Amino acid sequence: MAPSRSPLIVFSAPELDDHVTPPWHPEHRGRLDAALAGIEEAGLGEATQWRVPEQAAIEDLALVHDPVYVEAIEAFCQSGGGQLDPDTSVTPGSWATARRSAGAVLREGECDAAFAAGRPPGHHAVRDRAMGFCLFNNAAIGAAKVAAAGERVAIVDWDVHHGNGTQDMFYADSRVLYVSTHQSPLYPGTGLLRDTGSGAGVGTNLNLPFPPGTAGDTFRAAFDTVVMPVVERFAPDWLIISAGFDAHRHDPLAELKLTSADFADMATRLKSLVPERRVLVVLEGGYDLEALTYGVGATLSALVGDGYRPEPASSGEIGLPTVTAARQLWEL
Repeated sequence: MAPSRSPLIVFSAPELDDHVTPPWHPEHRGRLDAALAGIEEAGLGEATQWRVPEQAAIEDLALVHDPVYVEAIEAFCQSGGGQLDPDTSVTPGSWATARRSAGAVLREGECDAAFAAGRPPGHHAVRDRAMGFCLFNNAAIGAAKVAAAGERVAIVDWDVHHGNGTQDMFYADSRVLYVSTHQSPLYPGTGLLRDTGSGAGVGTNLNLPFPPGTAGDTFRAAFDTVVMPVVERFAPDWLIISAGFDAHRHDPLAELKLTSADFADMATRLKSLVPERRVLVVLEGGYDLEALTYGVGATLSALVGDGYRPEPASSGEIGLPTVTAARQLWEL
């Protein structure tokens, strides 16, 4: 008899979260609690295996980060912490917590999908600098580990902010496809449509910068006519979803108009693009707690074949010129 497997494995350790942010900061421990609540809200609790991730080894962090930077973060945390930039701060417990969040992306298991639920988020962290709440680029670390083993990885980043750090790390790397849907203009100001990669990585970087007000119909059109064909052409062995939920219509930091059903629709489309049991969801942003709960629940439910949709899909025609321009640029 074949060994049984769970539809969903969640790598998370909220009880070990010692990354403390200032009281005014939108990225706080309550985000993790809200994200994990989405699993029960979606009725996935009994089908889920919960695992405590180990801290990522220093050599794993160094797959994408400058070792000097890694050492500097450790020393700064151990000295008491403080502000790394106007948006990003650390405390003594941030070092272990950030390493554990990175470690969550390095674990494997027999499941339909895995969810690396940690904080702080990661996709803004560049090789030698923290920024945008992020210390280590968790999704990039996972992708680099898989690529080093000789497999191809597609990272699809639907956080409302462009993942400048992830783009930079793989911009000239033919082994990793990076796809980002994001609001523009918005922090950090990167992610132009024309940025498609360089050197060996030409054609492995896809940006879809959408104007404020863009809703789910436009995202579905973008996925059907641009994202899906580009990912299929790349033929990845693994899919990593950099899953920020701040493109939700209720998020206080942005102005896109998605609902949790729209995230479910994107997840449903993406899961068909890689072999079974090769999907990893990595938590990025999302700062309205109810939207975060609904978004996580709907996304994970879609990936394991269930139908939890606490909100209807959204619609609107804003942003369609971006889809048309992308199709022309990518000759689709």
